[in-house]
Amino acid sequence: MSHETSGITERLYIGGEWVEPDAGHYEVVNPATEEVVGLAPEASRRQVYEAAEAARTAFATWSRTKPEERAALLDRAADLMARDAERNTDLARAETGATTATARGMQVAVGAARFRRYARGALEPVEEALPPQINEAGPMGRAGVFGAVAVRRPVGVVTCITSYNNPWANPAGKIAPALAMGNTVVVKPAPQDPLSVYAMTRALAEAGVPAGVVNVVTGASPAVGEAAVDSPAVDMVSFTGSTAVGQAIGEVCGRAMKRQLMELGGKGAALVFDDADLDAAMTGIGTTFSFYSGQICTAPTRVIAQRGIYERLVEKLAGYIGYLKVGDPAERGTVVGPVISAAHRDRVESYVELGRKEGARVVAGGDRPDFAKGFYVAPTLLAECTNEMRVVREEIFGPVVVVVPFDDEEEGIALANDSDYGLLDYVWSGDVARAFRVAGRLRAGGVGINTIGRNMEAPFGGFKKSGVGRDVGSYALHAYSELQAVVWPG
Repeated sequence: MSHETSGITERLYIGGEWVEPDAGHYEVVNPATEEVVGLAPEASRRQVYEAAEAARTAFATWSRTKPEERAALLDRAADLMARDAERNTDLARAETGATTATARGMQVAVGAARFRRYARGALEPVEEALPPQINEAGPMGRAGVFGAVAVRRPVGVVTCITSYNNPWANPAGKIAPALAMGNTVVVKPAPQDPLSVYAMTRALAEAGVPAGVVNVVTGASPAVGEAAVDSPAVDMVSFTGSTAVGQAIGEVCGRAMKRQLMELGGKGAALVFDDADLDAAMTGIGTTFSFYSGQICTAPTRVIAQRGIYERLVEKLAGYIGYLKVGDPAERGTVVGPVISAAHRDRVESYVELGRKEGARVVAGGDRPDFAKGFYVAPTLLAECTNEMRVVREEIFGPVVVVVPFDDEEEGIALANDSDYGLLDYVWSGDVARAFRVAGRLRAGGVGINTIGRNMEAPFGGFKKSGVGRDVGSYALHAYSELQAVVWPG
């Protein structure tokens, strides 16, 4: 562990002050070494409510600040995050188990980039002129021509509950657009790796964010998140995490008519046709094993392969695993680091064992890597699967890929859509017309054609149990705003 990440003891950030937690601290553990990275504060329900009230008080002023002022603050915060990039990278790697390259390029750098994107977003137009309407005289008044404009207004106080798999990009993707639109926030990071969010908060504080505009509360107890959702001062909840937790949050929000933005689980289907570039498909699907140890909801974890290339693709994926170095994420050359915790390692391993019992063939992996310390899971490939198996239907959230064969296009589409999830699906085919035709029939919020790459201005979100609402790009600004209609006689 580097000196930058040892001995950290954090406090809550409420109303512009660093506050001692009522319920003490809990340990944040490095998944690679099992050493303590630092101590995170355990908030009480009272303190979470105080954070929400501080945000409510600050909203009155912050919501009326000029867009240029909000943009400048977000830009300054991005500069400070970039200034401390190496220290932030060390911290992210230590508390998440991500490799150095992932922590630097996909976590810290993306977090700063999102603040820059929404600095520009603060300056995007919020008004849309509507066509005038001629009204005849009647009970509603005299005849006349009525003009109208639709205006985006801030929602109010937004609770941002973030996932453990990216403690920089995920919180930034919520906090930055929310602030850009004039909202104030209560941030509740995942309990496993909250220290990076406190580093982000220090950058915002140094950048001059007014007291109460950003508040951060943490805790290992579910009560902290529950209070951040049910506080009467909260107007909206933005959540990234499991579908089960999202459903529970949705029930609370529904009773109070709170706005929701939910990015939940995924079980991405990768349809690979006989005419596909198999090397490209192998590389794209292989990111499931390698990128952050499969702990990513957008991964193509459910491969649906046409029979003509089924065996060859399975062979290529097995070979791909052989090139993946599993080990300490701080070491050069490591591709696959640990999963986030011992409990999650056990969960992933239990799914592999379940797959065996269900009749799947373990082509590669399946055994725990031989390390003295750390929560490591071997990249695992399961073949000869069917859509009825739990390993095919349920989100494993680890470096595990399942392969299901299909005969023709209709069957492939039916298998892909036979899922509770619909976040991101993928199509690999040399026939581009067919690829687009198939994409149009997939029940997913996004479809990648011959790629796993994403356009970061495209809307992001899920169908079915993968979520509610859309964000990313300008869509995030829409998500963190309410539409107000202003009408007047011409």
